[in-house]
Amino acid sequence: MQFETRLKPCYNLIDLTPLVDVIFLMLIFFIVSSDTLPLKSLQIMHPEMTLNEPARICPLAVIMDKDHVIYVGSKKEIVDLSNVGEVLSRAMAQMPSKPTVVLSLDKRVEYDAFLKLFSEVIKVTPHVRLAFKTPEVPRE
Repeated sequence: MQFETRLKPCYNLIDLTPLVDVIFLMLIFFIVSSDTLPLKSLQIMHPEMTLNEPARICPLAVIMDKDHVIYVGSKKEIVDLSNVGEVLSRAMAQMPSKPTVVLSLDKRVEYDAFLKLFSEVIKVTPHVRLAFKTPEVPRE
């Protein structure tokens, strides 16, 4: 039994399947090769402080967010408070010069948690700077 069709074959269409395959491969590559936790995604709220000196950028950061999760280094390795000194020593040993550690805490972190983290960092190096946000001056 044969059915009659009124549709005519069209040979002008471009097959987009290879293009979609390449796009998905590139997407997978960029997802796998990117950093898993960029610093902007942590949403740290720094306390404000007025200073005339501009902030200095330092290669080694120790970050504590509002949930008391501690991140060390540029790869933002999640560390327990008891292991901060060991991980920090290891990260400093991999650097060519002795870096200054930037301690960045969310302003919602309690003072006792700050002191515990600060004491662990001071055991490793006396060169510690605290990160803060300068208030924005309104422009005229």
